[in-house]
Formats: sequence, C-alpha cells, structure tokens
Amino acid sequence: MKPRIGITCARGDAAPDRYTLHSGYVEAIAAHGGLAVLLPCLPEADPAEYLDAVDGLLLSGGGDLDPAHFGEEPRVWNGRIDPVADVFELELARRFLAAGRPVLGICRGMQVLNVAAGGDLYQDLREDAGTTLQHDQQAPPWYGTHAVDVAEGSGLRAILQEGRVRVNSFHHQAVRRVAPGFLPAARAADGVIEAIERPGGAFTIGVQWHPERMHPACRASRRLFAAFVRACSGRDAASA
Repeated sequence: MKPRIGITCARGDAAPDRYTLHSGYVEAIAAHGGLAVLLPCLPEADPAEYLDAVDGLLLSGGGDLDPAHFGEEPRVWNGRIDPVADVFELELARRFLAAGRPVLGICRGMQVLNVAAGGDLYQDLREDAGTTLQHDQQAPPWYGTHAVDVAEGSGLRAILQEGRVRVNSFHHQAVRRVAPGFLPAARAADGVIEAIERPGGAFTIGVQWHPERMHPACRASRRLFAAFVRACSGRDAASA
C-alpha cells in the first residue's frame, strides 16, 4: 500500500472561499510512490484525527505566521495572516511531533514546525536581521538563485549527498531561535537558517526553500522527497 501523506492547504488570497495548493507538492509526492491527502484548515477540524488518516505530514508554504504565536507584536513588514490556518497547522505539527511521525516542512511549513516546537522567527529579514541577500527572488521559481551550505554530519546532508546546493527563495521571514531538540541543518551565505532537523527518531526536517518547484530538474529536491516518502512508508524512518 502506498504511504498516505497529508499536505496542508489554505485559503488563497485571491479566492478566500477556496482552498489552494500548488500542484508541485502532489506531483513530487506521487513521483516517489506516495499518495497525497489534502488537509484543509477547517476551524472545527480536530488535528488528532489525522494521525489515523495519514502516515506522514507535509506542511506546505503560504503566508506569514501571526507573531503572537511566538510572543511578539506584529512589526511593520509582517504580512497577511490566516488565524484559522495558524491554529490548525501549529496543533497538527505538535500532534505529529509528539507521536514521532514523519514531518517535512517547506517554507512557511518549516516556520510552523519551528514555532510549534518552541522556536521563533524573524518577522522580516531586512528589518530584523539586516540581510542584503535576496531571499525573495525575481527569477523563475524552478531556478536556484543562491547557495546554502548543508551542515556536515546532518541528516539532511546524508539525504542530499551534497554539502552545498543552490535553492530558490520566496520568503521574508525565517527561523531565528531554533526550537529545543532541533538543529540548524543548512544556512545561506548571510547566516540565515535555511533548514532545520530533529535528530534521531522519525524523519523531521524543515527547509526554507521550495523543492516542489525545483523537483523535476533538481537532483537534491528529488532525493529529499524520496527520503520523506520512504520514511512515511516505514522504511528509513530514522534517516534524519
């Protein structure tokens, strides 16, 4: 049986009456033998019920997290938030972490994963971290515009089999304080954390870039999704 992988999807900016998800997430999971199950952020949903419905969780990209979830007031450049999605995804992440089930967080999903586990974020890299590296690229989404250095000895490096990879970049927020139990797994040249992981146990990795947009032509992206699907099937579950 194919491993069932839940993928979060949220309401779109242009169509708030619709749930949206970029097709790349589903296609990347399917390409490596997984069965995608879309998880809408319903206000009345009980995240605990999804533990029995799926074998692993993919926290997808999206808008900004409400900084109230990590004890801050919104700064000038904090963007659009969806309170329902925030509450749903944070609790969903906590449930899967507590159960020791495989989790992959992508972009916002990495930030949700970090905050759910007790970390926090830069609300805006330009204002808070003073970076001059372009983290919101103007190039096509499939194209890697800057490099990240993958930590030696990390689970992510073992998966990607590369110490440096070029990634795409569409964010203005980023992990600041890494959650307890997690480690930085990759950084950009300006020091911004581009990946986190929880060593030992089930596959638990967050990446700040969008491998689903690079997947068809990027070997590192294919290796990441392949490892995640294997973990969700019960094989190589401790690879990260």
